[in-house]
Amino acid sequence: MRQLRWASASLLLICLLGVFTFAWVESVEAQIFGSNWTGSYFNTADLSGNPVITKIDPQINFNYGAGSPVAGIINSDNFSIRWTSQQPFTAGVYRFTATAETGIKVIIDGVTIIDKLTGTGGPQTITQDVQVADGTRSIQVDFVATTGNAAVQFFWAVSSGTGAVTGTPGTPTPTFTPSATGLPAIPAGALRATVIKAGILLVRDAPSLGGNKVGRILRGQTYQVIGRDANARWFLLQLSQRQAWAYGFYLSVDGNEFNAPVVSAGTFSGIPPGYSDYGVLIVTEAGLRLRGDPNTGSPQTGRIPWGSYLPVVGRLGDNSWLQVVWKGTVGWVYAPYVAVRQGDLNAVPIR
Repeated sequence: MRQLRWASASLLLICLLGVFTFAWVESVEAQIFGSNWTGSYFNTADLSGNPVITKIDPQINFNYGAGSPVAGIINSDNFSIRWTSQQPFTAGVYRFTATAETGIKVIIDGVTIIDKLTGTGGPQTITQDVQVADGTRSIQVDFVATTGNAAVQFFWAVSSGTGAVTGTPGTPTPTFTPSATGLPAIPAGALRATVIKAGILLVRDAPSLGGNKVGRILRGQTYQVIGRDANARWFLLQLSQRQAWAYGFYLSVDGNEFNAPVVSAGTFSGIPPGYSDYGVLIVTEAGLRLRGDPNTGSPQTGRIPWGSYLPVVGRLGDNSWLQVVWKGTVGWVYAPYVAVRQGDLNAVPIR
């Protein structure tokens, strides 16, 4: 009887959520943040005790920095939040993406799909592809913050990848089989970095989780370190065909990492015809709306996550709005929520 009850419960989970399927997929569609999240806020770093405040959040997309999520009520350090919601889905494969500093856990219909509640001491992004059944699904997102900066973001997108590998509901173990990046020759005496804390490490075109993914490298692979950011948290590596940024937490550098030169964030490809690269890059310090015109009444044309690097191709005369390129789309962002990381805004034409 016990085995029969266990089998029935397992079958119910599969029927509710669908068969879990995981894949490494390059192509995804528009991000979906959901809506009407009920947030329970705790003054503990482990969701223990009673929530101090409960409120409705339109989406899970916050960069608290070193401050409090609710000033005067919630701690600036050592707090936690549990969001719950009911979200509609059409049957299909979805890629769920969770970014957190420090830890995050995602549960759908009682089944854990992301479990990184123990943080790494820095920002971490986890993606998981899941076959979701048609209907309304219950989603729970647990977030913990210890000391220092805190930020969290959660969204999903329809995935159009193939080659999925079936996992086990309740204890998903994703299986990835990417081809290894070709290893370039490393000059004698050059500073080297080896991937040690990740089976697969994404590399990006900017020293930020908001940078575009341009490749992936594997555990045990070693690359020449070309440069670093100002804090030696991100390192520019020489790959076979290009240079790309990797987060230093997952690397072992064979010397003093501060000996690597500080280099600029780089430039972005894909600036549309009619616009030029003026060497100015900004980074978003909040989740932002991309708009067609430089005013809050203009229609939204994109959604930009915090920590994203953007090239600036135009500006207003008072620099209150900046014209940028986001994933091939030219639009405007409100300047008080960005910081200039490279270049001089005065070099950008007024439009």
